[in-house]
Formats: sequence, C-alpha cells, structure tokens
Amino acid sequence: MRFINPYLFVVTTLLAVSCTSQKETASLKDVYKNDFYIGTALSADQIEGKDAKVDSLIKKEFNAITAENIMKSMYTHPQKDKYDFALSDKFVAYGEKNKMFIHGHTLIWHSQLAPWMEKIADSTEMKAFMKDHITTIVSKYKGRIDSWDVVNEALNEDGTLRQSVFLKTLGEKYLVDAFKLAEKADPKVDLYYNDYNLEDPAKRAGAIALIKKIKAAGGKIDGVGSQGHWNLNSPSLEEIEKSILEYSALGIKVAFTELDITVLPNPWDLKGADVNQKFEGNAQMNPYPEKLPDSIQNKLAERYASIFKLFLKHKDKISRVTFWGVYDGQSWLNDWPIKGRTNYPLPFDANLKHKKAYDSILNLKKAKK
Repeated sequence: MRFINPYLFVVTTLLAVSCTSQKETASLKDVYKNDFYIGTALSADQIEGKDAKVDSLIKKEFNAITAENIMKSMYTHPQKDKYDFALSDKFVAYGEKNKMFIHGHTLIWHSQLAPWMEKIADSTEMKAFMKDHITTIVSKYKGRIDSWDVVNEALNEDGTLRQSVFLKTLGEKYLVDAFKLAEKADPKVDLYYNDYNLEDPAKRAGAIALIKKIKAAGGKIDGVGSQGHWNLNSPSLEEIEKSILEYSALGIKVAFTELDITVLPNPWDLKGADVNQKFEGNAQMNPYPEKLPDSIQNKLAERYASIFKLFLKHKDKISRVTFWGVYDGQSWLNDWPIKGRTNYPLPFDANLKHKKAYDSILNLKKAKK
C-alpha cells in the first residue's frame, strides 16, 4: 500500500480550494479596476436592498452605480413646490457605503417629466424652473455625487435639436444654461451630455457640434455618455471606435452609460431608445420566450467580447462602462419596444447566473495575466 504524506495532502487540498476560491471570486470590477469603472443601473428595490442575492451580486461585480429611474424629474420634483429625495438619499448612501462611483441621472430630460413641468409655456417660468431644479438637486448632493447627466437625449437622429418643452420655451440656450447652473451648484462634479445612437454619423456630428457650442459659450462639460443600447450586429465596431476617437478629441471623457445588447428582432428596424415608441406583440417578435438557444448565447458572448476588446484598446479615453440593469429579468428591454417579451441583453441571466457573455468579458482580462 502506497504511503500518502498527510501534510502534502492537506497542502494540495488547500491549494485546490484556494484556486477554486480565486476563480469564484473573480469579478468584473476587480479585473477592470485599472481600466475603467464597471457600473450598473439600480432599480428602486435594489437601492433598498430588498433581495439579498441581488444585493450580493451588485456589491461583488460593480464599482459604479446609476439610478435607473428614481432621480428623474417626475420622482424627485413631483410638484412645483415639492421635492422628494427619499429614494435618491438611499441611492447615494448605498454608493457611499460600498465605496462606489455614484452617477446622477438625469437633470434635464424631455421624458418622464412631472405633468406640471410639461405645461410650462412661458420662458421666464421655464428659466426659473431650471434654475431651481438644477441648483436644488446638485447642491443637495455636492461632493457626494461624482458625475451628472446634465442634459439627456436633446438630439434627433439627424443631429438637429429635439423639439422639447425646453427648446420651445428657451431656445437652444437652455443647453448652455443647464451646464452653467450645474457647475455653479457643484464646481468639482463631472458634467455629461448623455444620448443614444451617438455612433451614427449624423447624430455624432450633431453631438460634437452641441458640445463645441456649450464649451464656446462658457459651459463646463466634462464628458459624453453614449448609451450603448445596441444589438448583435450594429452599430459596427468601426463606428463605435470613430465615436470614441472623435469625442475624445474634444478634450472630454467618454462613458458608455446604459450598455445592453438586445437579441430580439426590432420592428421596422427600430434603432435607439426612445421610450415613447411601443408596438403590439406577436410570436415572431418574441422568439425565445423560455430559453436563449446556445447559438445566440455564443453570438452574444462574441459581441460583448469584441466590444470590450475595443474598450480596452481605448481605455485611456473611457471613464466608465455601465450596464443598464443588473440581470436579464429586470431589463427594460423586456417591455420595449414591445411589452411582455423575454430578452437576454445582460451578462447575468434571470436567475442571477453569469452567462457566456460574462465569461467572454472576464476572460479578455484574465487571458492577459
């Protein structure tokens, strides 16, 4: 009978356990910590920590957070003379407690406005609203929030300015004013313009012109947030790369702020993230109601790998990459542009298990070690 040295057996076992433990404890935020922040958008329930498993996942994988909805105007400023900071206070406290980068979303946006805001027709009243709204919110979290989306989605697809209630009452000067007001309320916080489809040449040109105008008029703008609501085939890596280079050339940071990749067909080749567009559902538009086929899982993993490979190539220009949601089950894409579909756009599935997409993102860094 062969003698087994008990000491060697124990050491070998401990090493095996250690290796397994290291593999299990690898996380996105850890492997990318020297490159850029890895963030996620938090729902109200997640901000309040109502699900312990989800909470554990958030803390393990992410070092930056954005509030998915609760900091939008309809929630923070529901009535003219009333602010509600109950959930946004909890959001900021959550980020501080877990030593996360905290991003504020969003100050000026044409959508998800409180009804009273949409009724403002007078320029004097709108100017007073903007001053009060931006100053009150940014001042409240001065020194606690790291960056803000000051203006969200102000452009049409052709790069022209969207006919929002702000443009109609104040003209394009509202854009410069918004950034100036935010800077005055917190001079040190990073200020971003955020939008979708910013890789498309026409919209990119419009965004570049907008950023240049804000700067020329004395507005402080530190970065551009490209939402990254993409699909398996578009936009092309070439257009994403052009965008990174052209925005960075303006002397600003580039963040990918709402990243997700739909695997479902879009009606009429719809692009972007206009939350007001919705369509009736049918079976052809919901091809994977129970499970995502391996072939599509592989495509999603390949797509994420190619995107993150590009991000790493330009990591000196990119400040943050934030997924729009923690896991598939909470994704807004289950209800947009068709309600009730089952989509699979994120690295974690509906059961909080990491997918091949997660492995493909993680392995880009682990392969370099």
